[in-house]
Amino acid sequence: MVRSVIIRALRAAFLALSPVLLGATAWAEPQHGIAMYGAPALPEGFAHLPYANPDAPKGGRIRMGESGSFDSLNPWILKGRAAQGISAYVTESLMGRSYDEPFTLYGLLAESVETDEARSWVEFTLRESARFSDGSPVTVEDVMWSYETLGTQGHPRYQNAWRKVAKMEQTGPRSLRLTFSEPDRELALLMGMRPVLKKAQWDGKTFAEETLTTPVGSGPYLIDRVEQGKYISLRRNPDWWGKDLGFNRGQHNFDEIRYDYFGDGGVVFEAFKGGEIDTWRETNAAKWARDFDFPAVQDGRVVKSEIPHQRPSGIQGLVMNTRKPVFADWRVREAMMLAFNFEFINATLNDGSEPRITSFFSNSVLGMQPGAAQGKVAELLAPFAADLLPGVIDGYELPSSDGSELNRGNTRKAIKLLEEAGWQVDKDGVLKNADGTPFTFEIVLQQGAAETSSVVDIYVEGLSRLGIFPKVTNIDDAQYTARTNSYDFDMAWYVRALSLSPGNEQMLYWGARGVAEPGSRNWMGMNVPAAEAMVTAMVSARETEDFVAATQALDRILTAGRYVIPGWYSRVSRLAHIRELHFPERLPLYGDWPGFQPDVWWYEEAQ
Repeated sequence: MVRSVIIRALRAAFLALSPVLLGATAWAEPQHGIAMYGAPALPEGFAHLPYANPDAPKGGRIRMGESGSFDSLNPWILKGRAAQGISAYVTESLMGRSYDEPFTLYGLLAESVETDEARSWVEFTLRESARFSDGSPVTVEDVMWSYETLGTQGHPRYQNAWRKVAKMEQTGPRSLRLTFSEPDRELALLMGMRPVLKKAQWDGKTFAEETLTTPVGSGPYLIDRVEQGKYISLRRNPDWWGKDLGFNRGQHNFDEIRYDYFGDGGVVFEAFKGGEIDTWRETNAAKWARDFDFPAVQDGRVVKSEIPHQRPSGIQGLVMNTRKPVFADWRVREAMMLAFNFEFINATLNDGSEPRITSFFSNSVLGMQPGAAQGKVAELLAPFAADLLPGVIDGYELPSSDGSELNRGNTRKAIKLLEEAGWQVDKDGVLKNADGTPFTFEIVLQQGAAETSSVVDIYVEGLSRLGIFPKVTNIDDAQYTARTNSYDFDMAWYVRALSLSPGNEQMLYWGARGVAEPGSRNWMGMNVPAAEAMVTAMVSARETEDFVAATQALDRILTAGRYVIPGWYSRVSRLAHIRELHFPERLPLYGDWPGFQPDVWWYEEAQ
């Protein structure tokens, strides 16, 4: 059922471009929105997004809990760990995303967007009414400065797209045009999603190093109170310029959004049970069934809500850093996966209730299909066949066990692969190479992540049967961020959410630049030209079938690369919250996207 809904949604959104639908006349004048494929679903002047409640009351507050700490108010640079909420609610972009469509943007700071049929350039026209919170107008100069600064000094996630901008120019009092240096149909949309900052505020400051400046934005909220590392409070701006836009109607309803920081996830849950915060997101089905019987749930003060979604599973599990010699051989990585007894771990921690992640884009039409590559997928992979790992073209499935604790069958297979890779167990039961060097590595975990630690505890026990005795290191949030940004780990817990509209960001995830360039999401250190070629094929595709084939081919490369030992995912999001918090009955395609709470939620006193 879920799969069929996704396919219908993708087909509706990914209408093949044709002279009839999107010929040269389709972009003869500026438009109110832009879609990756086909046309936006909502007409010009729409009253509100389909999943927002335009009658939601304004007022109240929502208190949210975070684990760890923060030391920065600048979420657009690599340095430091920024406080939550700033990029989402203090600043805005030219266009805003609808989460009811795979990838469609509607005008926000920009009243219109214009491009050619080839999408070799894009032009935006700012709304005359757009204002920063200090009352000054949002200007083309602010936009151009923001784009260039983020593209050259900002976090690496902004730099890949900026490298493809050949020219940026002002074309009118409120308009600018960006011309691209290479074919990439997604760039027209990506350029609409960059945060716009106030240029004058940053004069005389080194943007890449500045972490404590309170940014002036044009968004619905202002930074009200901050205690570094402890909490940040955002206050709704009653004079917000955009409050009457159809895109915003029914959104941003709370007077205050507050993020309180605690030592670890377990402490956050206790704070929720004690009434110090208002909401808790539970990722473990067994805990959802077992641990929510405290008094506030029993008497109705806390409500349990399950939010279905139609997103790909994404990837969550233990990533192996192939920059380290110990994990450079795919046979070793396959042995590590064989030692991971998912069936036993899932039964122990989740009562066996959660499905396994079978590939990076599983649970969607974008996921790789079973068996050998066929059709367009096979055609895309064929030029790289000689360099691809076993399983990419001929088919690959994750190892599965009989569910017993000892996992004997997979252990035998793992030992055989390790022997082929030059490792053998000595008389003392320790796996060593021909030089007598033990096979050892470090697993780096974030302090306080109890569920992750439980998974690793069981895994380490399984590794001991191979003669492998890894070191497990738990470090605080700041150290974890620093070490993973610099790839200073052997194995770590890895989470990447993936959407129904993957594009240029995939190069940041899997591209070769991330092997050495710090701050990318390529934690595994993969350098696979075929993967980069598939991303290029994805962003240049004009037909639905070509886009899906390229994504399925990428999924094969990633999964058969044996870079991540996958855990499980959930088909629903589980949110417990005080009964005064409400969300619309009409749910979007993405269900519970990262901003679903608090974007379209509201506060209403219980009757």
